[in-house]
Amino acid sequence: MKIGGVNTLSLSDYPGKVAAVVFTHGCNFKCPFCHNGSLIPDHVSRDLLIDEEYLFEFLRYRSNQLEGVVVSGGEPTIHRELPGFLRKIKEAGFAVKLDTNGSRPEMIKMILAGKLVDYIAMDIKAPLDKYKQLVGYPFVPNGTESIEESIALIAQSGIDHAFRTTVVEALLSPEDMRKIRVLVPAGSNYTLQKFCPENAFDPKLRKRSNLYLGSPQL
Repeated sequence: MKIGGVNTLSLSDYPGKVAAVVFTHGCNFKCPFCHNGSLIPDHVSRDLLIDEEYLFEFLRYRSNQLEGVVVSGGEPTIHRELPGFLRKIKEAGFAVKLDTNGSRPEMIKMILAGKLVDYIAMDIKAPLDKYKQLVGYPFVPNGTESIEESIALIAQSGIDHAFRTTVVEALLSPEDMRKIRVLVPAGSNYTLQKFCPENAFDPKLRKRSNLYLGSPQL
Protein backbone atom coordinates (compact mmCIF):
# COMPACT_ATOMS: atom_id res chain seq x y z
CA MET A 1 0.00 0.00 0.00
CA LYS A 2 1.24 3.51 -0.81
CA ILE A 3 1.24 5.20 2.59
CA GLY A 4 1.86 8.93 2.39
CA GLY A 5 1.47 9.81 6.05
CA VAL A 6 0.26 8.77 9.49
CA ASN A 7 -1.42 10.71 12.27
CA THR A 8 -0.38 8.62 15.24
CA LEU A 9 -3.21 9.75 17.54
CA SER A 10 -6.61 11.24 16.76
CA LEU A 11 -9.64 11.80 18.98
CA SER A 12 -11.83 13.22 16.21
CA ASP A 13 -11.43 11.17 13.01
CA TYR A 14 -13.14 8.00 14.25
CA PRO A 15 -16.31 8.83 16.24
CA GLY A 16 -16.12 7.38 19.73
CA LYS A 17 -12.67 5.84 19.34
CA VAL A 18 -9.04 6.72 19.91
CA ALA A 19 -7.47 6.09 16.53
CA ALA A 20 -4.48 6.41 14.26
CA VAL A 21 -5.07 7.81 10.78
CA VAL A 22 -3.30 6.32 7.76
CA PHE A 23 -3.20 8.48 4.63
CA THR A 24 -2.83 6.59 1.37
CA HIS A 25 -1.01 8.33 -1.47
CA GLY A 26 -2.75 9.06 -4.76
CA CYS A 27 -6.20 10.33 -5.67
CA ASN A 28 -8.33 10.25 -8.81
CA PHE A 29 -9.89 13.62 -7.92
CA LYS A 30 -8.23 17.03 -7.86
CA CYS A 31 -10.65 18.97 -5.70
CA PRO A 32 -9.49 22.60 -5.47
CA PHE A 33 -10.46 22.76 -1.79
CA CYS A 34 -8.57 19.57 -0.80
CA HIS A 35 -6.46 20.10 2.32
CA ASN A 36 -4.29 17.05 1.58
CA GLY A 37 -3.11 18.20 -1.83
CA SER A 38 0.36 16.72 -1.40
CA LEU A 39 -1.25 13.26 -1.45
CA ILE A 40 -3.00 13.71 -4.81
CA PRO A 41 -0.22 12.71 -7.27
CA ASP A 42 -0.22 8.97 -7.84
CA HIS A 43 3.44 8.84 -8.86
CA VAL A 44 5.76 9.41 -5.94
CA SER A 45 9.24 8.30 -4.97
CA ARG A 46 9.24 5.26 -2.71
CA ASP A 47 11.66 7.17 -0.50
CA LEU A 48 8.81 9.52 0.42
CA LEU A 49 6.41 6.74 1.42
CA ILE A 50 6.06 5.06 4.80
CA ASP A 51 6.97 1.39 4.85
CA GLU A 52 3.94 -0.82 5.51
CA GLU A 53 5.82 -3.11 7.86
CA TYR A 54 6.97 -0.12 9.88
CA LEU A 55 3.32 0.99 10.15
CA PHE A 56 2.21 -2.38 11.52
CA GLU A 57 5.13 -2.45 13.91
CA PHE A 58 3.94 0.91 15.22
CA LEU A 59 0.33 -0.32 15.51
CA ARG A 60 1.43 -3.36 17.48
CA TYR A 61 3.44 -1.13 19.79
CA ARG A 62 0.42 1.16 20.37
CA SER A 63 -2.21 -1.58 20.54
CA ASN A 64 -2.92 -0.87 24.20
CA GLN A 65 -3.68 2.79 23.44
CA LEU A 66 -5.43 2.70 20.07
CA GLU A 67 -8.92 1.35 19.45
CA GLY A 68 -9.20 1.96 15.75
CA VAL A 69 -7.44 2.85 12.52
CA VAL A 70 -8.81 5.29 9.96
CA VAL A 71 -7.72 4.71 6.36
CA SER A 72 -8.01 8.00 4.52
CA GLY A 73 -6.17 9.72 1.72
CA GLY A 74 -5.75 10.59 -1.00
CA GLU A 75 -8.35 8.07 -2.12
CA PRO A 76 -7.86 4.58 -0.66
CA THR A 77 -10.22 2.78 -3.05
CA ILE A 78 -8.03 3.39 -6.12
CA HIS A 79 -5.50 0.90 -4.73
CA ARG A 80 -6.07 -2.77 -5.54
CA GLU A 81 -4.12 -3.66 -2.39
CA LEU A 82 -6.77 -2.04 -0.19
CA PRO A 83 -8.80 -5.15 0.79
CA GLY A 84 -5.70 -7.02 1.94
CA PHE A 85 -4.44 -3.95 3.79
CA LEU A 86 -7.73 -3.54 5.64
CA ARG A 87 -7.77 -7.24 6.49
CA LYS A 88 -4.32 -6.96 8.07
CA ILE A 89 -5.51 -4.06 10.23
CA LYS A 90 -8.58 -6.04 11.33
CA GLU A 91 -6.47 -9.10 12.10
CA ALA A 92 -4.23 -6.89 14.25
CA GLY A 93 -7.28 -6.29 16.45
CA PHE A 94 -8.34 -2.77 15.46
CA ALA A 95 -11.69 -1.39 14.39
CA VAL A 96 -11.40 0.05 10.87
CA LYS A 97 -12.90 3.22 9.44
CA LEU A 98 -12.61 4.02 5.74
CA ASP A 99 -12.84 7.51 4.25
CA THR A 100 -13.73 7.58 0.54
CA ASN A 101 -14.89 9.86 -2.26
CA GLY A 102 -17.24 7.14 -3.50
CA SER A 103 -15.84 6.97 -7.02
CA ARG A 104 -15.16 3.21 -6.94
CA PRO A 105 -18.38 1.43 -5.92
CA GLU A 106 -17.02 -1.94 -7.04
CA MET A 107 -14.22 -1.66 -4.47
CA ILE A 108 -16.64 -0.48 -1.79
CA LYS A 109 -18.90 -3.45 -2.53
CA MET A 110 -15.96 -5.86 -2.20
CA ILE A 111 -14.87 -4.32 1.10
CA LEU A 112 -18.37 -4.43 2.55
CA ALA A 113 -18.90 -8.02 1.40
CA GLY A 114 -15.67 -9.03 3.11
CA LYS A 115 -16.66 -7.24 6.33
CA LEU A 116 -13.34 -5.42 6.24
CA VAL A 117 -14.56 -2.14 7.74
CA ASP A 118 -16.60 -1.17 10.77
CA TYR A 119 -17.33 2.40 9.72
CA ILE A 120 -17.32 4.15 6.37
CA ALA A 121 -17.50 7.87 5.64
CA MET A 122 -18.11 9.21 2.15
CA ASP A 123 -17.58 12.75 0.99
CA ILE A 124 -20.27 14.06 -1.33
CA LYS A 125 -18.37 16.81 -3.08
CA ALA A 126 -21.11 18.56 -5.03
CA PRO A 127 -24.53 18.18 -6.61
CA LEU A 128 -24.33 15.63 -9.40
CA ASP A 129 -24.51 18.23 -12.16
CA LYS A 130 -21.41 20.01 -10.81
CA TYR A 131 -19.22 17.01 -10.02
CA LYS A 132 -16.99 17.18 -13.10
CA GLN A 133 -16.46 20.87 -12.53
CA LEU A 134 -15.60 20.61 -8.85
CA VAL A 135 -13.48 17.48 -8.68
CA GLY A 136 -11.17 18.65 -11.45
CA TYR A 137 -11.14 15.30 -13.20
CA PRO A 138 -12.66 13.83 -16.42
CA PHE A 139 -14.41 11.56 -13.92
CA VAL A 140 -15.07 7.87 -13.77
CA PRO A 141 -16.28 5.65 -16.64
CA ASN A 142 -19.88 5.54 -15.43
CA GLY A 143 -20.00 9.22 -14.50
CA THR A 144 -21.99 10.26 -11.49
CA GLU A 145 -23.85 6.94 -11.47
CA SER A 146 -20.84 5.65 -9.54
CA ILE A 147 -21.41 8.27 -6.85
CA GLU A 148 -25.08 7.35 -6.55
CA GLU A 149 -24.25 3.64 -6.41
CA SER A 150 -21.72 4.19 -3.62
CA ILE A 151 -24.20 6.24 -1.62
CA ALA A 152 -26.76 3.43 -1.88
CA LEU A 153 -24.22 0.72 -0.99
CA ILE A 154 -23.05 2.57 2.09
CA ALA A 155 -26.53 3.56 3.26
CA GLN A 156 -27.74 -0.04 2.97
CA SER A 157 -24.59 -1.62 4.42
CA GLY A 158 -25.87 -2.02 7.97
CA ILE A 159 -22.62 -0.66 9.44
CA ASP A 160 -21.92 2.73 10.99
CA HIS A 161 -21.55 5.32 8.27
CA ALA A 162 -21.71 9.00 7.49
CA PHE A 163 -21.88 11.30 4.50
CA ARG A 164 -20.04 14.62 4.53
CA THR A 165 -19.74 17.79 2.50
CA THR A 166 -17.07 20.45 2.81
CA VAL A 167 -18.81 23.82 2.60
CA VAL A 168 -16.86 26.08 0.24
CA GLU A 169 -19.00 29.14 -0.34
CA ALA A 170 -16.87 30.24 -3.29
CA LEU A 171 -17.86 27.02 -5.10
CA LEU A 172 -21.17 25.81 -3.63
CA SER A 173 -24.34 27.88 -3.50
CA PRO A 174 -27.22 27.35 -1.04
CA GLU A 175 -29.12 25.68 -3.89
CA ASP A 176 -26.18 23.34 -4.47
CA MET A 177 -26.24 22.40 -0.79
CA ARG A 178 -29.96 21.60 -0.99
CA LYS A 179 -29.34 19.35 -4.01
CA ILE A 180 -26.60 17.51 -2.13
CA ARG A 181 -28.84 17.00 0.90
CA VAL A 182 -31.43 15.27 -1.29
CA LEU A 183 -28.80 12.67 -2.26
CA VAL A 184 -28.41 11.50 1.35
CA PRO A 185 -30.83 8.67 2.19
CA ALA A 186 -33.14 9.07 5.17
CA GLY A 187 -31.63 7.65 8.33
CA SER A 188 -28.02 8.28 7.30
CA ASN A 189 -25.82 10.66 9.23
CA TYR A 190 -24.90 13.78 7.24
CA THR A 191 -22.43 16.38 8.41
CA LEU A 192 -21.10 19.65 7.05
CA GLN A 193 -17.39 20.31 7.28
CA LYS A 194 -15.92 23.77 7.54
CA PHE A 195 -13.52 24.69 4.75
CA CYS A 196 -10.06 25.69 5.94
CA PRO A 197 -8.49 27.70 3.10
CA GLU A 198 -4.92 27.76 4.41
CA ASN A 199 -3.92 24.41 2.88
CA ALA A 200 -6.25 24.32 -0.14
CA PHE A 201 -4.91 22.52 -3.22
CA ASP A 202 -5.86 25.49 -5.42
CA PRO A 203 -3.68 28.46 -4.39
CA LYS A 204 -6.45 30.88 -5.38
CA LEU A 205 -8.70 29.45 -2.68
CA ARG A 206 -6.02 29.97 -0.05
CA LYS A 207 -6.41 33.71 -0.50
CA ARG A 208 -10.15 33.71 0.07
CA SER A 209 -11.77 33.97 3.46
CA ASN A 210 -14.57 31.49 4.02
CA LEU A 211 -17.64 33.15 5.46
CA TYR A 212 -19.29 29.91 6.59
CA LEU A 213 -20.40 30.42 10.19
CA GLY A 214 -22.92 27.64 10.60
CA SER A 215 -25.19 25.24 8.80
CA PRO A 216 -26.58 26.74 5.59
CA GLN A 217 -30.30 26.49 5.04
CA LEU A 218 -30.98 23.18 3.34
